[in-house]
Amino acid sequence: MLTYTLILTILLAMFLYSLFSASISRSILTLPILFVAFGYGVSEPLRAAADPVLLHEGKRLLAEITLILVLFSDASHVQFKRIRECWQISARMLLIGLPLSIVLGAVTAMLLNPESGFAMALLTAALLTPTDAALGQPVVSNSAVPARLSQTINVESGLNDGLVLPFVLLGAILASAGMNEVHPDGLALSTLTQIVLGPVAGIAIGWGAARSMDWAQNRDLTAESAAGVVFLTTAFAAYILSSAIGGNGFIAAFAAGMTFGNTFRHDIRFISEFMEGVGLVLTMAAFLVFGAFLLPDGLAHASTKAVILALLFLTVVRMLPVFLSLAGTGLPVREKLFLGWFGPRGLASILFTLIILDEFELPNEPELLACVSMTVAVSVVLHGISATPLANRIGKQKD
Repeated sequence: MLTYTLILTILLAMFLYSLFSASISRSILTLPILFVAFGYGVSEPLRAAADPVLLHEGKRLLAEITLILVLFSDASHVQFKRIRECWQISARMLLIGLPLSIVLGAVTAMLLNPESGFAMALLTAALLTPTDAALGQPVVSNSAVPARLSQTINVESGLNDGLVLPFVLLGAILASAGMNEVHPDGLALSTLTQIVLGPVAGIAIGWGAARSMDWAQNRDLTAESAAGVVFLTTAFAAYILSSAIGGNGFIAAFAAGMTFGNTFRHDIRFISEFMEGVGLVLTMAAFLVFGAFLLPDGLAHASTKAVILALLFLTVVRMLPVFLSLAGTGLPVREKLFLGWFGPRGLASILFTLIILDEFELPNEPELLACVSMTVAVSVVLHGISATPLANRIGKQKD
């Protein structure tokens, strides 16, 4: 009876959010805030009602499905021909700011926890570098924000989770190898194989799917209602093919999305429409899982160092590299700070952490979970409540 009650309660929460979503979007409340809080509130009943094995498998499956679709969808919408106005700013933030953030984050983690070692410091930095499009949506969709800023945030959040994946993978492999004493040559070959073969599989699947769908649409063979299935099957095919040949499936999904979005010659809005429905449900579920399982476990192992690390990653570790990467662009200081602040941590960090902790045996896992949990939780609250006020303020100052 408890299980049925919990399922009905979760469905009711999703129903109510969807019912009042427009009015909620005009407040300081956001989907992540509400579902993290809700998940935390039902944490104990969920743990008591669910079978531990099924719960573990369910969390892993949810993380994999959501991450595959998010990576493909985000990458497919970053079309090169549409980012000419802000490509210099976006490129600087991604090619200069992102690596600097990882380096500075790894150094910061090493200084705070030197006993964890370089590999865990790198993994921590990589997990906490990607920004969340869902948390940044109140800024991106706010008409008061100058187009160059909203488009830059949109491009960055769409690309940085895929670009940071190799660093996440490298950090996890190095940290796991340190525990299991894996030979360096085998480790290097395994890492290189996953990073190289993933994009190869993704590009092949993405290009083939885009050209096939172009051919079918030119002849009016594809029903509009079936377009979302093409997106779904293409994303999963890239993941499965890459895994089959020894590549990384998530990198493949990202590469497939990028290739599909820049090869397909027709309207790509069917991906957005699909993600607005199914993707919204998956996002709700991911933040609920974070609030119900990751956050309580993280808080149980939280320390002063974890809190300090979270605050540093959301401020100095993020904002300083962004500020430096934008030197010479002519942007006012307030806009550089705005772009630096709106790098919220959320879905990518949650999903990466769920998968990495399940896939690899890592040293000091409780500390890693505490750092990720504290950073995401603080970001959900601070970025959530500051999004609308700061967006409106930067809009008033744009002239």
